[in-house]
Amino acid sequence: MATRFPPDPAKRSPGSSAKGRTDVHQRLLLLLILGLVIAILVVLANQGTGTVGPLSTRDFSSLAYRIAFLVLVAGTVVTLFRERFTQAITAAILWVAVGLILVVAYSYRFELHQVADRVLAELVPGRVISQGRTVAVARTDGGDFAINAEINGARIGMVLDTGASSVVLTRDDAKAAGLPIEVLNYTVNIDTANGRTRAAPVTLDRVAVGSLVEHSVDALVAQPGQLKTSLLGMSFLNRLQSWEVRGDRLFLRGYP
Repeated sequence: MATRFPPDPAKRSPGSSAKGRTDVHQRLLLLLILGLVIAILVVLANQGTGTVGPLSTRDFSSLAYRIAFLVLVAGTVVTLFRERFTQAITAAILWVAVGLILVVAYSYRFELHQVADRVLAELVPGRVISQGRTVAVARTDGGDFAINAEINGARIGMVLDTGASSVVLTRDDAKAAGLPIEVLNYTVNIDTANGRTRAAPVTLDRVAVGSLVEHSVDALVAQPGQLKTSLLGMSFLNRLQSWEVRGDRLFLRGYP
């Protein structure tokens, strides 16, 4: 007599596994439909009152939809990855953590932007940090305040000089700013590191330091070779509400 053995579970046909998953999906779908039907009936029954317990009908509908969606997603994940459930949970936790980091970064984007500005101000000499009508500049290793300004639309590297009665530009910076250097008259006496020399008076259409913008600013253009770096002097600073040095930071405040 032949002996019959029960079928080996490990040798079941792929069709049986697929059928099992199909049955699970069908049960999940039926539960989902049943839940949605119950939620719709509850909403219709309470349409006159506008509330379902402590929730409004709109909030209850939204909650029911989200719960049904989460149930469907969770059931699908469990069904597809039940042989690798640990890996699936680990991957899900990882993506949730990434999502939370992105949400937190977006929520604090303005604070993070300010932190990035401060770090760059320390690393990049002359970088201006703008906060409304106040700008701040970090002191360089040489002890000066190097400032990246915009003059007539051109980016000009300058140094703060409170002893200069006016903004003073080198000839090259004046040319970059679009000034007519060929017809300038050097009639004003100025003192520089190279001694006394003459400079040409000009009027700058626009001077911007970060968010601070001034128009029609009096300035001087030094003769070639007399000045290494353009100076941000008092003809600009006097236009501001205030300016001060605190520690290694220069703060410029414009009028509201």
